Amino acid sequence: MRIDQADTQERSLPLDLREKILSKEAHLGVIGMGYVGLPLMVEFAKAGFSVTGVDISADRVDEVLRGSSYVGDVPSWELKGLVEVGKIGATIDEKILDEMDSVNICVPTPLRKTRDPDVSFIVDAVEKISAHLHPGQLIILESTTYPGTTEELILPKLESTGLKVGKDFFLAFSPERVDPGNPQFSTRNIPKVVGGVTPQCTEMAVLLYQRALETVVPVQSTVVAEMVKLLENTFRSVNIGLVNELAMMCDKMNIDVWEVIDAAASKPFGFMPFYPGPGLGGHCIPIDPFYLSWKAKQSGFEPRFIELAGQINSMMPDHVVDLVVRGLNGHAKAVKGSKILILGVAYKRDIDDIRESPALDVIQELQNRGAEIEYSDPFCPTLNVGDRTLTNRELTGEMLAGYDCVLIATDHTTVDYDLVVDRSKLLVDTRNVLKGHHEPKVIKL
Repeated sequence: MRIDQADTQERSLPLDLREKILSKEAHLGVIGMGYVGLPLMVEFAKAGFSVTGVDISADRVDEVLRGSSYVGDVPSWELKGLVEVGKIGATIDEKILDEMDSVNICVPTPLRKTRDPDVSFIVDAVEKISAHLHPGQLIILESTTYPGTTEELILPKLESTGLKVGKDFFLAFSPERVDPGNPQFSTRNIPKVVGGVTPQCTEMAVLLYQRALETVVPVQSTVVAEMVKLLENTFRSVNIGLVNELAMMCDKMNIDVWEVIDAAASKPFGFMPFYPGPGLGGHCIPIDPFYLSWKAKQSGFEPRFIELAGQINSMMPDHVVDLVVRGLNGHAKAVKGSKILILGVAYKRDIDDIRESPALDVIQELQNRGAEIEYSDPFCPTLNVGDRTLTNRELTGEMLAGYDCVLIATDHTTVDYDLVVDRSKLLVDTRNVLKGHHEPKVIKL
């Protein structure tokens, strides 16, 4: 019986890639070396693979090649060691994709001003990949996006090369679940959800991740995997929206919302504590729910919970400004001309990430009202707000005494809060970091 050469090649492709992955001879590529891509590169390299990052930033490439980490969760000593032994490389030249057996896409997915998904970075990455797509290659999208992106946007572009998914190449989606600054959970030990376009695609992606990560959770499709990420962050957004509304309600009723939450959390079942704050920050929670909302509307469904939570959370910076106004009024001062120090500008404690930080909105609104704003954040040496560039102020007792109000927007653990309470004239605490302090000069969210 005659065996067609094309059929033989088709059947050999999964075997060839499988053997390369199992032997760790597969050359892996990662497009986008940010807070998702770089830690992933490090884990693949630590597992024994050779990994090359591709990025549009020449400065970022140079830093990686020097072994200098710009991601807090990746120690420079670890990166440098992997670069020196040849396990990690970096380039701006997309031609390197010709040599890759697998490519992970880890690029940003922001929202447009109209709150529509901006998938331009994904499109750009896929165009680069399709120009170098070859038989036996595995492509995995990790960037958070709306359900359907992998099969509706990426698959047609890759198949336009003439290669067929599940036969000539493999395509899957695996949502990133990075939590910057979390010492307990990292890329390695956060369970990895994986869904492929075909069962064989899922199998190949699972096989790769299992070589480097502790737990892999396969699902039936890319759409399910895409929806998993959006559910996780929408769950948080909605619950934070609920507790933020409760905080504003308790403020009107003169009730300590923090005490209410702590007492409710004593219930050992049926309750999970969430905490209010000055607003949502970071790339995920303020943005991802609107990806889901947009897709739902495209399907003719009105996602009322998601939209309402977004509205409430977006109100919090204004509520914080109102607390500052109230506090200054109690000291017979107007906002205009008052000197205000913002304590912490990163979106969460002990990291340098200011993406979508609510502190930026608070600063902008206070400046619009005529306040003189400065900030102190040991993780952020400079800060651009509007057309102004601010510089970090080192925290001292003398400098604290010179402000009319100190606003705690981020609760970094490196700050001496006893000094802050002792030397400040007026404090607005949006993070309950001053729990236990009941001085009249302390105003809590």
